[in-house]
Amino acid sequence: MSEWVIEAQDIEKTYQMGEVEVSALCGVSFQIAAGEVVSIMGPSGSGKSTLMNILGCLDRPTKGTYMLDGESVEAMTDDELASIRNRKVGFVFQSFNLLSRSTALMNVELPMRYAGVKSGREEKAREALIRVGLGERMNHRPTELSGGQQQRVAIARALINDPAILMADEPTGNLDSKSGKEIMNLILNLNKERGTTIIIVTHDPNIASQTGRVLRLRDGLLESG
Repeated sequence: MSEWVIEAQDIEKTYQMGEVEVSALCGVSFQIAAGEVVSIMGPSGSGKSTLMNILGCLDRPTKGTYMLDGESVEAMTDDELASIRNRKVGFVFQSFNLLSRSTALMNVELPMRYAGVKSGREEKAREALIRVGLGERMNHRPTELSGGQQQRVAIARALINDPAILMADEPTGNLDSKSGKEIMNLILNLNKERGTTIIIVTHDPNIASQTGRVLRLRDGLLESG
C-alpha cells in the first residue's frame, strides 16, 4: 500500500464555455501522505474549487492521473465515483449542507444509509455526535442549533464512514471567530487522535498557518507546496 493517500500527476481541467475553452487547472502535480494536514489557498479563480471537486471525486480531470488511497480515479464511471466518494471522503462545507427537517442524529446517519449499512446506524451516529460535543443536542433540527453546532453535526456526518480524507471547504467561513476557533480545534484534534488526513480550502492565512503544508494555486498552476 502506498504511503500517499493522494497522488495527483499533471492534472488538467478544461471547461467548454460556448465556443471558448477555459483552463481551470493547467498540469497540477503533488502528493499528500496519510495523516497530513494540508490547506489549499489561492485568489478567486485560481482553481481551488475545481481541484477540491476532483480530489473529492465530485468531478474528473480532463487530463492527468489521480490516485485516491491507492485507487485510480480519473477513468471511473459516475457510479464508481459515487462509491469511492462515500467510502473514502468526508466533506465539510461552509454552508453546513444539513437537511433542515431532519434531526442532527438523522443527518449523521445519512451516509451510512447511502452506503447500505443495515444495523448499528443509530448507535454509531450517537457516538459520533458525543465525540463532537453534541450528546445533548442530537434530537434537535438544524434551525434549533447555532452555526458552530451545525458545523459540528456536519463534521460528525463527514466522519461517520471512517473516510481516508476529511475535506473542508471554508469550514469556518460562516462562523463567528469564537466558533471558528472551536471548529478548527475540533478538526485538528481529529487528526491528532484518529490520524485522519485533512485537506482545508481556505482564504484565511490564520487557518492555513495551523496546517502542516500549504498548496498555493494561481491561474490554475501550483505556485508552492
